[in-house]
Amino acid sequence: MPNERRTTLSASKVQDQGWAWVVLAATVLVQALTLGFPSCVGVFFKDLQDDFQASNSETSWFPSIMTAVLHAGGPLCSILVERFGCRVTVMLGGLLSGVGMVASAFSRSISQLYITAGFITGLGSCFSFQAGITVLGYYFVRRQALANALASTGVSIGLTLWPLISQYLLDEMGWRNTFLIFGGVLLNCCVCGAVMRPVPVKAPEPTPKPCPGQLLEETHLSNGNTSCHEEPLRPSRCAPCLQTLQKYLAFDIFFKNKGYQIYTIGVSWMVMGFVLPLIYLVPYAILNGVEERKAALLVSIIGFINIFMRPMAGLLSGLSVFNGRRIYLFSMAVMFNGLSNLICAISAEYNVLVFYCLVYSVSMSIIGALIFQVLMDVVEMDRFSSALGLFTILESITILIGPPLAGLLVDLLGHYSYVFYASCFFMVTAALFMGISFCTMEAKAKLKETNKPPLENPPRGKYTEVPAELEPEKNGPPDVTYVTSI
Repeated sequence: MPNERRTTLSASKVQDQGWAWVVLAATVLVQALTLGFPSCVGVFFKDLQDDFQASNSETSWFPSIMTAVLHAGGPLCSILVERFGCRVTVMLGGLLSGVGMVASAFSRSISQLYITAGFITGLGSCFSFQAGITVLGYYFVRRQALANALASTGVSIGLTLWPLISQYLLDEMGWRNTFLIFGGVLLNCCVCGAVMRPVPVKAPEPTPKPCPGQLLEETHLSNGNTSCHEEPLRPSRCAPCLQTLQKYLAFDIFFKNKGYQIYTIGVSWMVMGFVLPLIYLVPYAILNGVEERKAALLVSIIGFINIFMRPMAGLLSGLSVFNGRRIYLFSMAVMFNGLSNLICAISAEYNVLVFYCLVYSVSMSIIGALIFQVLMDVVEMDRFSSALGLFTILESITILIGPPLAGLLVDLLGHYSYVFYASCFFMVTAALFMGISFCTMEAKAKLKETNKPPLENPPRGKYTEVPAELEPEKNGPPDVTYVTSI
């Protein structure tokens, strides 16, 4: 009992105060270094293409692999967090990212770049980013929403600064030396991870009716070093595999929950077009006579507006008028984002491109602010972690194939404007699919309710809202989850 009291007191000294704000600042920097980094790849597109004599489709595999691995590595990152803790996982990610970029500076073929800058750097960025987000759940309790909102600004800061820095270094010393410098910059994730000290907290109390023959650990470190859970004394050999699949990849939810199924398919289709402008905007502008530094500034404009628009979009979606309707707000933002690509496809004048970036960034901010909030609305929170695992895996597959298909389209038709037409097609069709499907599903649910007495518990397939303010957990810290962001 005295040990439990000392443990709880030590946790209360750092949560929502003091060192927690240092950890928050480190998380903002980690997000800027990891999620913001792929935004600068378009600056190097033409140089890599000329140096390796590669086609548009071959060159676009490099950013595709990096972005796909960054999203798909979530389940593996969660396992590492549970086994070694957030601190070690963030530092491991920073080390992998730095090594990957240094090795890419010595690549002699585009296929080597796929492995070094694509896979290794992408996996390292995934570890650092997602473990950094997880640790905020232990350092912040009362101010957790504020902490997550402030941390998300790191993505926009990176989106603003990386293209400008990349273009300057590229002009001064070439892409190989620039990648070498980037390796050193990404190693700063190790410094950020070093400040994410474990927070000892009180473990959950045993359940009223524990299963016989099971053991319950008493305490653990809240960054995931030791997981508090029940373990059978004699576990079967095949049970861990099935439990792992159910924990990290919720196939059962996908087949039972109609709302989750529609949303996952819609977003997976959407991201095939969502990532294309960030990759092809700079080479498209340069090909049409825009100065290289001014072309890199276009992506920075998108990032700068995101710094202010994402928090505003989050506040907007939290209004009571959108309760039960966030999926439709999300679909409208996807539709608006897709149609905005027609501006860029029609004209490549610099003033028109700047206007396009302004319009595109507004809808992009709403999409980024809502994409995981809507997922929380359609899935029970006790299964959110596993639902997110399958969601990011499927999303990463389409992210991987989208840019190469667009590059093949450019190789066949000979003009970058077709990339923006393709992006418009994917976004608009995804918006129509999600909006119409959810509207039809709710209409069928209302029709059934008129013919049946109301049920105490709504069916799982129905789109329902999670209350905006959940009651704080009485037993211990939140479960370890992995989060991605667009």
